[in-house]
Formats: sequence, structure tokens, C-alpha cells
Amino acid sequence: MEVLSRTVTLYQHRKEDFISLTDIAKHRDAERGDYIIQNWMRTRNTIEFLGIWEQLNNPDFNSIEFDGIKKQAGLNSFSLTPKRWIAATGAIGVVAKTGRYGGTYAHKDTFEFASWVSVEFKLYLIKEFQRLKEEELKQLGWDIRRNLAKINYRIHTDAIQQNLIPPELDQARINMVYASEADVLNMALFGKTAKEWRDNHPGENGNIRDFANVAQLVCLSNLENLNALFINEGLSQSERLKKLNRIAIQQMRLLTDDKSTKRLEERAK
Repeated sequence: MEVLSRTVTLYQHRKEDFISLTDIAKHRDAERGDYIIQNWMRTRNTIEFLGIWEQLNNPDFNSIEFDGIKKQAGLNSFSLTPKRWIAATGAIGVVAKTGRYGGTYAHKDTFEFASWVSVEFKLYLIKEFQRLKEEELKQLGWDIRRNLAKINYRIHTDAIQQNLIPPELDQARINMVYASEADVLNMALFGKTAKEWRDNHPGENGNIRDFANVAQLVCLSNLENLNALFINEGLSQSERLKKLNRIAIQQMRLLTDDKSTKRLEERAK
């Protein structure tokens, strides 16, 4: 991420976000970032902060070694590097990496280091970090919806295969059955077949479902499950279409009036 024209690297470790202290330190001194980190770590306040974090989050933290280090803090002869801290205490909140993206990383809770470097930098760092997390949540929401649609599609096609496709049909005929059932859902929800939509939108790439809004996609996911159930129950296609259309009308009325659906729609734009 970019903070005040400086790149600050994020690193996923143990499914947690770790931030590069090395990159943050370069905001104060581009050539001596390691010394900035060491000076921060040798203060009593920092050691107490790191130790309390470890005690809360790390069941294997060596509290005895921590007490020894804390007693030395403040002495002129005392120094502490990230590697020594990790080796002595078994700390997991600080990571020393080597290689292309090497340097010292710390758990996102240690924004205090950014304060020690620059209060202004810390504020911009937090703001940018929060923005990235919001983007990740937004993307996660779309991924969940996309995966849910895939699962429901599989349920739907399995019901078609088991109940509507005789074993002697060739692949071309099988595809016709799948397309026919897909259009049952299209007609129930959109009031037109996929071909009718393409004929009305000759310049568009994609299909009718690619241009559906959030409420329509939620409803479509529900209709796929219901159609699979109706197929298993042996209902004819015309009966299923009537039922699905009535359900689609009811659900769309509810979804378009629902505030949470509207917020999700706004975030998706």
C-alpha cells in the first residue's frame, strides 16, 4: 500500500496481517531503517507493549525471558534486535524475513511503531489500511456470491441430469435440455429467454445474467434451488414456470425494499 508516497508492504502470516516496520522506518531514515527499529525496541514502553501482546495472543511465549529483557530496558548498554526478541521469547507478533521482501514485519496491532516514527504517517497508514480491508471485504462478498451461484448451478444441473435426460441422448440434445431449463429460470425472473435478450442487445458482451443486479442474482440463486426441488418432485415444466414466476415476483418485491440489499447493491457499483 502507498502511504505519503512511500510503499509499505503487507504480509500474510498465520492468516493475520503483518506490516513492514522496515518500510515504515524508512519514512524517517531511508538508509538506517534497522537502527530506527532497534531504537524503538529497546525502550521500556515498547518492550512492555510487545510482551503484553504476546501474553494475550501467544500461549508459547517465554515470560521468564521476557521478564529478564524488561529488567534490562533503560540501561545504556541494553540493545534489542527483532531476531534476538524472537529467539529469546518465542514471540510471534514480530517476524524477521529474508529474501526479496525481507525485513522486519509486525502484527497490525503494532501501529504504535508508526506513531513513534511520525504521528502524521501513522494516521495516513491507518486510513490506507482500513481502505484496503474494506476493498477486501467487498471482494469477499462478491466471491461468496459467485461461489454460491456455482453451487446452486450444480444442484440445478444435477436435478436436470437425473430426472429430465434419458441416457440415450447425445451431447447436443443434452445441451438443449439444459438450455431449456435455464430459460425456465430466465422467463420466471426476467420475463424473456436468453435468445430474446441477445436479440434485444446485439452490441453487449455476455448474457442476460451478467447484467443482473444484486437482488436479481439473489433471487436467481433461490430459483435454481427451487427448480431443482420441483424437478425432483416430477412437476411439468409449465407448472414449474408458473410457480417460479410467482415466487420471483414475491422475492423481488421483498429484495428491492430491503435496505441491506440496497447497501450491497451500492457497494457493488
